[in-house]
Amino acid sequence: MAVSIDTVYQKVLALANKEQRGYITPQEFNLFANQAQIEIFEQYYYDLDRASQVTRGDYDYASDNGMLEAKMQIFESVDGPAAVASYQNFPGLNNELSKVLPSYIYRVHGVRGVKADCEMLNTTDFSNVVSGGPLTYPTLNRPVANIRKNILRVLAGSGVGVNNEGFSLASAVYYSRRPANVSWGYVVLSGKALYDPSPDKTTNFELHQSEESELVYKVLKFAGVSMRRDDIMRAGQGLEVTQLQQEKK
Repeated sequence: MAVSIDTVYQKVLALANKEQRGYITPQEFNLFANQAQIEIFEQYYYDLDRASQVTRGDYDYASDNGMLEAKMQIFESVDGPAAVASYQNFPGLNNELSKVLPSYIYRVHGVRGVKADCEMLNTTDFSNVVSGGPLTYPTLNRPVANIRKNILRVLAGSGVGVNNEGFSLASAVYYSRRPANVSWGYVVLSGKALYDPSPDKTTNFELHQSEESELVYKVLKFAGVSMRRDDIMRAGQGLEVTQLQQEKK
């Protein structure tokens, strides 16, 4: 279940005490809300990296932190052959076709070839494989892939590029997408902004519902900085730190 953007806005206004400390406009709130959402989203990857180092690959222990997995799974997706084929062409290695990854892809987790998963290589290793001999050259059963400057290249057999000689060397791309921009929609009546939940005006947070409190605290902190109110900024920052400490116990 997504987090209601109206719920977050009303809580932020209540904590900021708009009559005494200033009013946070819908336009300001939407800016702060999107910044808060992307910060929380990007923090997942740092948390995951830290957890993997602490647990040393112990999946059973890591699975105890099921909440982190649930939060990240919301944004995991896969593009099949038709979607991959529709990616924009980019003149690539040996004049074959490479593909520009769409902007909605945040991080690629893996690439599936026609017959097997591709080994993901950095640019140096990929170039070495291309110039290597026949014994180490990739095949359809042992394909390799590389992403450089947001360009996907796949090498399998005699084909270089995502598309080659009429068939696709990449049948699927597994990735995490970025959360959609949020918006607190409203209509103005008698000079006052009133919440409008219609889909064409309002977009809720895509983050897991457990992130509601942290969203409130982050937006409150940003609002305090914008209004130059140290008390609001410190209140939001303090609540955010407390929330994080509770999550890491």
